[in-house]
Amino acid sequence: MKVFIERITTNHTFFMREVDHFNFFREKVLPYLCKVVRNKDLRIWSAGCSSGEEPYTLAMIIDEYFGNQKIWWDSQILATDISNKVLNKAVQGVYSNAALESLPSLWKLNYLNKIDKDKYEFKDNIKKEVIFRKFNLMEERFPFKNKFHVIFCRNVMIYFDEQTKIDLINKFYDSLELGGYLFIGHSESFARNETKFQYIAPAIYRKI
Repeated sequence: MKVFIERITTNHTFFMREVDHFNFFREKVLPYLCKVVRNKDLRIWSAGCSSGEEPYTLAMIIDEYFGNQKIWWDSQILATDISNKVLNKAVQGVYSNAALESLPSLWKLNYLNKIDKDKYEFKDNIKKEVIFRKFNLMEERFPFKNKFHVIFCRNVMIYFDEQTKIDLINKFYDSLELGGYLFIGHSESFARNETKFQYIAPAIYRKI
């Protein structure tokens, strides 16, 4: 079964994929959360994180946004995937120079160490900001004690049938704090009358 899952799972991803989402997260979501999250416990879930590009990008954005105030925030990101293969790669945090081309040069300088002429590794302060776990989104119930402020689940539901997709979307809704945001892939969609989410922008929804 493990081999079967590894073979059928799609894990195509790259840094800064659908960059408008990251811009919205930085410019709209983080300022909002700074105002409403009083205990400074920021809960973000990268669901279907593949080889780690998405959660590491979020970690860098958060670090850059908070600056010196970052030490006061608990902002570890939960990153989950069903594939052991991609999770093992993600935990290592090692990427080729070509894979990192889309990152700002300042990020490469601040957040990565050069291993050799072709490979870079994320520094420990960024690695520690991401918790990688194996998790199947098809679980009937999500086991999380606390609700999230933001969920990224992008380009995961593209091969799901409509009912499976709606069921998952509704579980995401129940797993979010009021006012929380859900990001899905631009190639994905769902019938808005099937959920309680408010449409905000292309592939961005909010729990109201």
